[in-house]
Order: sequence, then structure tokens, then C-alpha cells
Amino acid sequence: MEHHCADKSLTLCRSCDLVIRKRALPSCVRALCPRCHTAIYDTPYCSLNGMLALCLTAIIFFIPANLLPVLELHFLGSIRTTTIIEGAMAVAYQGYWIVGIAVLISAVIAPGLLLLSVLTQILIIKYRLDVPFFRDILKRLLKLHGLLSQLSMLEIYMISIFVSVFQLTDYTDIHLDMGTFCFAMLFLVTLFLQREYHLDHMWSVLDE
Repeated sequence: MEHHCADKSLTLCRSCDLVIRKRALPSCVRALCPRCHTAIYDTPYCSLNGMLALCLTAIIFFIPANLLPVLELHFLGSIRTTTIIEGAMAVAYQGYWIVGIAVLISAVIAPGLLLLSVLTQILIIKYRLDVPFFRDILKRLLKLHGLLSQLSMLEIYMISIFVSVFQLTDYTDIHLDMGTFCFAMLFLVTLFLQREYHLDHMWSVLDE
């Protein structure tokens, strides 16, 4: 079992007990003990440029994903379309305002704030904005990152879309629009972004 110190940025070699400060590593690279060459940890992370590309791509998909219809229903000659925001508002108007607000927060507000937060963090670190004002912003965003990640539930809404499609196919013709594609791509890109984002590494950059 790997030994850990109180400081999360420090670890002990399991073989020789050498104190080692953890650093972020490129993907598929393993840290070795400089004394006995024992494997210590493997912490893959994406480069800042890679995370920036993913974040900008997600933001590009975010706008049409929320403004374009995700479903188009054809029933008895009538065509109805709905966006994510309209769906949340419709649920609220039916009296389930808590559910409507939850959908709006988890599928629209929190993901948008999360993307803007990560983008701001990356830009501050990438361009070395080391003045106290930007350092304070970075620190606040790092503290909020866990909350925004927990509130963002794009996968839940994605599953609900597929469930609705399967349940309604017997009663009406359903067409998936460009909004569905953009939302699916937003979900995938955000998933990869969160996988590559390393909060401990971002804190270590701030400490430096």
C-alpha cells in the first residue's frame, strides 16, 4: 500500500520511504523513485493547449445544444419541436417547478459555468497572469470546481432523451435534430475535458 503524507502533494516511496513531491505527468508516463526506481504513481493529464482546445470545442457546441431543438415530434400532421430550455420551462409550468429548475441547473447553467470556469483557469495559467487579482480569481474557481462538477449532469439528460425516444416511438414519429447532435457532442467533449482536468495539478500550479 502506498504511504501518503498529510500534504497531498507529497508521497512516500513504498520501497525506500523517500519523500517525493508529486508532479503532473504527461499521459501514459509513470513517476519512478529517483533513489530505487520503484514505480510511485501514474497521473495522466492533458496539456494546457489540449484542455484549451477541448474547452473551446465544448463551448462551441454548448450554444447550439441549448438553442436548437433536441427532438422533433410528428403526430397526426402536427410537428412540435423542443429545446432543453423549453423542456425545463414546460415541466415548471406544469407545476413541477423543482424538477424544471433542477433540469435547468444540471443541463444548462452548471455545465456553462463549469466550461467558463475551466476556460478562465486555463487562460490565467497559460498566460502566467500572476498578479494578485487573477490569482484570487483562480483560487476561487478552483474551490468552486468540485461543486460545479457535481451539479453538471449532462449524462442524466442524455439518458432521458434516449428513454423518451424509445417510449414515444410507438405513438409518434421522432426525428433527432441538429440540437441532439450538438448536445451529444457537448456531452462527449465535456466528458473528455473532465477526464483530462486534474484539480491537484491546477492547485500545484497556483502554489508555485
